Amino acid sequence: MKFNGPKVKASRKLGVALTDKAQRYLERRGYPPGQHGMRRRRRQSNYGRQLLEKQRLRYQYNCSERQLVNYFKKASSKKGNSAENLIQLLETRLDAFVYRCGFAPTIFAARQLVGHGHLQVNGRRTNIPSYGLRVGDVVEVREKSRKLRIFNEPRGGSSIPSYIAVDDTGYKGELRSTPTRDEVPIVCEVPLVVEFYSR
Repeated sequence: MKFNGPKVKASRKLGVALTDKAQRYLERRGYPPGQHGMRRRRRQSNYGRQLLEKQRLRYQYNCSERQLVNYFKKASSKKGNSAENLIQLLETRLDAFVYRCGFAPTIFAARQLVGHGHLQVNGRRTNIPSYGLRVGDVVEVREKSRKLRIFNEPRGGSSIPSYIAVDDTGYKGELRSTPTRDEVPIVCEVPLVVEFYSR
């Protein structure tokens, strides 16, 4: 999914900051957008909560509904906890990995950088944002692209998760281990997403 809509509006609706700018707005206006945003909301139904969590997950990984359904089917068919499997599949997407490494300021920027061919996986140029990484894969910024300003801007805020190792140059990252839900810095109750798709 290539979401080109207003990120701040989506962030206020979901209650999750999708960008740094959205974070600043949420601090000042922590209620949903629109004319009735400040009104006291009715108690949410189970379906409403499940839908909200599903949308939160979708937007935080910038993937389409069809992609998320396919990831859920794949996660359900694997052994183990479906919620844990789903997060592992989403977190090992190339664009998500690029964002976690700090190569891009947002997941949306990460998708664009991958799509424009600025990154390579294990020495091969890859421009598919949904490309699935495996443990031991190395992602690095192409030599020609290292002069771009976006790769040389200081990144404040979120730290690099423990399952990722970034070298001293800041242009190369390796997937050290399979991520667990506790290590992944997202705002979502994933079991509710599993319940939503299991209906």
